[in-house]
Amino acid sequence: MYLVHLSVHGLIRGQNLELGRDADTGGQTTYVVELVEALGRMKEVGKVDLFTRRVADPAVDPEYGEPTEQIADNVRIVRIDAGPSEEYLYKEHLWDHLDNFVDNALAHFRAEGRTPDLLHSHYADAGYVGTRLAHILGVPLIHTGHSLGRVKRRRLLATGLTREQIEARYNMSRRIEAEENTLATAERVITSTHQEIEEQYALYDHYQPEQMRVIPPGADLNRFYPPSEAEGDPRKAPIAAEIDRFLNEPDKPFILALSRPDARKNISGLVTAYGESPELQDLANLVIVAGNRDDIADMDDGAQEVLTDLLLLFDRYDLYGKVSYPKHHKADDVPEIYRLASARKGVFVNPALTEPFGLTLIEAAASGIPIVATEDGGPRDIVGNCDNGLLVDVLDTDAITEAIRKVLEDDDVWETYARNGVKGVRTHYSWEAHSRTYLDEAVPVIDRSGLLFRPELRRKDSVYRDRAIFTDLDQNLLGDPDSLPEFVERMRRNRSTASFGIATGRRLDSALRALRRNKIPEPDVLITSGGTQIHYAPDLTADVAWARHIDHHWMPRKVRKLLADTPGLELQPPAEQSWFKISYYYDPSIAPSMDELNSLMHREEMAVNIMLSFGQFLDILPIRATKGLAVRYVTDRWGIPIDQTLVAGGSGADEDMMRGNTLAAVVANRHDEELSQLVDLERIYFATQPFARGILEAIDHYDFFGECRAPEPEEKETESAET
Repeated sequence: MYLVHLSVHGLIRGQNLELGRDADTGGQTTYVVELVEALGRMKEVGKVDLFTRRVADPAVDPEYGEPTEQIADNVRIVRIDAGPSEEYLYKEHLWDHLDNFVDNALAHFRAEGRTPDLLHSHYADAGYVGTRLAHILGVPLIHTGHSLGRVKRRRLLATGLTREQIEARYNMSRRIEAEENTLATAERVITSTHQEIEEQYALYDHYQPEQMRVIPPGADLNRFYPPSEAEGDPRKAPIAAEIDRFLNEPDKPFILALSRPDARKNISGLVTAYGESPELQDLANLVIVAGNRDDIADMDDGAQEVLTDLLLLFDRYDLYGKVSYPKHHKADDVPEIYRLASARKGVFVNPALTEPFGLTLIEAAASGIPIVATEDGGPRDIVGNCDNGLLVDVLDTDAITEAIRKVLEDDDVWETYARNGVKGVRTHYSWEAHSRTYLDEAVPVIDRSGLLFRPELRRKDSVYRDRAIFTDLDQNLLGDPDSLPEFVERMRRNRSTASFGIATGRRLDSALRALRRNKIPEPDVLITSGGTQIHYAPDLTADVAWARHIDHHWMPRKVRKLLADTPGLELQPPAEQSWFKISYYYDPSIAPSMDELNSLMHREEMAVNIMLSFGQFLDILPIRATKGLAVRYVTDRWGIPIDQTLVAGGSGADEDMMRGNTLAAVVANRHDEELSQLVDLERIYFATQPFARGILEAIDHYDFFGECRAPEPEEKETESAET
């Protein structure tokens, strides 16, 4: 099997992970890297790729700018360009670049000549990418959310932020819609705990509990294990000296907290409990490992706030000499930190306000440290399986204090919890066990997908021409008869180099009548009915493979029945309907909003695309059918690079055609509100001329045919030395 995992944001590499560098480089990073390594060791797996974003920012290590990194014989990291590679972007700012990621990932598959058997996306942004790739390639998708937008929005609202502030800062609507579409597409959703399913995914319209499986992450038992004489004394490790330099009595047991500096991790709650308890201060030191920092002032606002609060608490309770807060640690130091805590008979505390799983808890358990953890989420499953510590209400500082004291003051309790943790992790949380269960779920999904049609992936070589133009008809190519002859002549003159295609919401017969009425020659390809039908010149040959591809999960009768009595929706005449397109007139004054219609479809477990054009024409299509997906299918079949494809559109139905690596144009008469979110994107040209003149203007803007290039200067005769 060839498996591809997608984890777009953060800084990902095989060794020396910079965990805690920022909010985007945390537990998910460790999980994904260790998962692909573990899957690569399984005999059924031939190859595993982890796709992430390439970052060549001078402020980060040059390794993140390398296109590939081999981390095992059959496992590698593949870094895909998406947006400005010279700039490291946080996940909230990546949304407008994800279509570029999709197109560049497709180019990678094409160059290597192999399609994966399975895609697995991690987090909402990769879910968006994985959904698009699954629709284009016909490959099954598995998804792991890690954290969910609806849950985060609730939590942020509770902090006093308004919905408008949350939207501006986190792009929350795009994230939640991506999550809904991912849930609609994914064949399986992998979670770490039952609590995730029951309390988090249940908030989503497309909640399908039968598609969800609990497979807890594993711990790398080659890295995380108890201290032993054979391995050497962890108190002599370099990181031990870095921790001990803060402490007056370094040999005392210590209370360890290890996480990124995030307010949700509630490190301040632990510091407060410690600061208010003279007994705890007598029993143990406090060690806070909260990411890496050079200067707090240079960190993002959230990390600055957390670390500043900690320093103020240290000062308020006069904890100097009792608390250690090292500035730097490497990924290889983390196991040594755990073993040092175990050697000193310490306790690991996870005081997070919410904890979907708690990877650090099983790392600590594998290292022989008892745990005290939040009673929220994953820790309940871990302690239930391992019986290696205590769960507490982390908003109750007295409860935190009492639990820590119970573990530290009784040697028998400490030994029992430490021993149980090591045994429990080996039984329930090894990567070998995780990978075995994972493949037991994945193989049937792959086997079922093999019965479905999968489009052929072509290599780079062009079958026809090396570039293509696709344009909508109404309000785009048509509308100005005087400009059409020049456009037609321009296309004829360049017919040997460029293919010409129409992508329209009209049915085939209607589109042909419009073309003939306006004396437009028959194009090389006609994409009609909103992207659901494809026909090729010269004989209007139907692409039956495309029809088989988009039929996946399509239930038109159920759609019509569901919307039959919806106010503001009126079915268009039969001439505008087809098997793969259900068209309505849309009255925005009384009809449900697009968000409400999407929610309705998700709740009824219908995976569809809903397209609104010009504010009044509503089309419902199969989930795998849009103009943009059809254009990518055709150009791939023809071997035409998507970045040498010019698309001209003007309504919301054209948006996905214009996102990504296409050269896009919006003609002046259709600068619709539906496309206003595209204004800031590169590779989208907003023409000053309407209709066909606007397309001609875009052709010149991009110098699409190479007609505007200045001639090469003539070589001058070389003058003699004497002259």
